[in-house]
Amino acid sequence: MQFKDYYDTLGVEPSAGEAEIKTAYRRLARKYHPDVSKEPGAEEKFKAVNEAYEALRDPQKRAAYDQLRARGYRPGDDVQPPPGGFGGNGYGGADFEEIFAGGGAGGGFSDFFESLFGRGGAQRGPQPRGDTRAKLAVSLETVHEGGSVRIAVNNKTLDVRVPKGIRPGQVIRLAGQGTHGDLLLEIEYAANPQFEVDGRNVIYVLPIAPWEAALGATVSVPTLGGAVELKIPPNSEAGRKLRLRGRGLPSDPTGKQPPGDQIVELEVLAPRIHDDAQRAAYERMREAFGDDWRRA
Repeated sequence: MQFKDYYDTLGVEPSAGEAEIKTAYRRLARKYHPDVSKEPGAEEKFKAVNEAYEALRDPQKRAAYDQLRARGYRPGDDVQPPPGGFGGNGYGGADFEEIFAGGGAGGGFSDFFESLFGRGGAQRGPQPRGDTRAKLAVSLETVHEGGSVRIAVNNKTLDVRVPKGIRPGQVIRLAGQGTHGDLLLEIEYAANPQFEVDGRNVIYVLPIAPWEAALGATVSVPTLGGAVELKIPPNSEAGRKLRLRGRGLPSDPTGKQPPGDQIVELEVLAPRIHDDAQRAAYERMREAFGDDWRRA
């Protein structure tokens, strides 16, 4: 099994904070997303970015990985974790086995990742009689629509019904499917390359061109329920937030939490120059706005 440098994959330093790691992940996930990227090998790069973020976004996983990395391993070096992986052997890992289902960013992890943190089985080591606990990471698309996800546990394949709008921390009980009793699946949301979650609201960062921000535009915006048209008002600035009502996560199964909205945060990006005509256009903008635009 070969060591993977997750910091190098995301292009950040080992000292990077959560916000920097998240920003790098979103940028690279957009760049290599198989639905839009024309880059060679985009799908494999997209999977690598997702795996790196899944390891570094969780403080416990990151601490376990950092301890291994501190031993001097470099990408491609041969490494063998102790039996059961690092997660349950005093390296700061989670108390639960983690099971990923439902596609999206939660699947397709490498042997290196699975050996470090475990995946798709019951709890490690001998267990006393009683229920088995595990974490089930489901995609936001599954949470939005509800449905069935397939997992492998205890050498069996199980179809798990995930209620629409289920919240993180809620538990699905599968009677008799644990090692010595029932299997209790605690829900968590898998990382998504496009969306973040804040309560029942979904946050999406929309890159727009300077002229779209200045003049206004109507653009197509992805949501968990499909693309919709969004009107960008003229003179919009970077960081402005627009609301798509009812486009967040649906009401939770108890009905205690109402449906959320999608918050679209504008990110103004300057396109790169590819030819003389585009360079000339930027030069005309510079002449038109002068040096005082920062104080406008």
